Amino acid sequence: MFQGSEKLHDSLQKVLVDLIELHIQGKQAHWNLLGSNFRDLHLQLDEIVDAAREFSDEVAERMRAVYLVPDGRSSTIAKTTSLPEFPEGPVETVDVVDLIVERMYAATDTMRKVHDSIDEEDPTTADVLHSILERLEQLAWMTGAENRHPEKDNRAKATRERDAKAEAAGLDRVGAVAN
Repeated sequence: MFQGSEKLHDSLQKVLVDLIELHIQGKQAHWNLLGSNFRDLHLQLDEIVDAAREFSDEVAERMRAVYLVPDGRSSTIAKTTSLPEFPEGPVETVDVVDLIVERMYAATDTMRKVHDSIDEEDPTTADVLHSILERLEQLAWMTGAENRHPEKDNRAKATRERDAKAEAAGLDRVGAVAN
């Protein structure tokens, strides 16, 4: 019989907390969304929330299957999540897209940080993370595409490259623009 270590517990607990928090923040966004493309984004947030809930349940049940105890209490979530806090009150649809995508990627970043140690101890549990990562990154990409525009993206990339060159040359952003 395989029994997970304390290290495996701690790693999975981090993932669990972020997934539960993603579910909560997704509902906050869902309830307080305003602006253009409201209905589509409202429904997309439901899909994200449902996925986050399903993923958190999958992680918690995997923890129990390897004799570890998950902690999904609200106080634990509030103290230990790596996700930034979601803004209070109504939020414009364009902002919600960026905010929720940032949080989805924060959750996947947590999974990627703990992945190797999980895989080393229990490849089966790492496989659980693989399927969650695949779907959550797909949802993040699809949601984020709402605010993507090829022309603006190219300008933003050019600006970042210009600023990086200026910084390497010892100039600040204003110096880069003036040159």
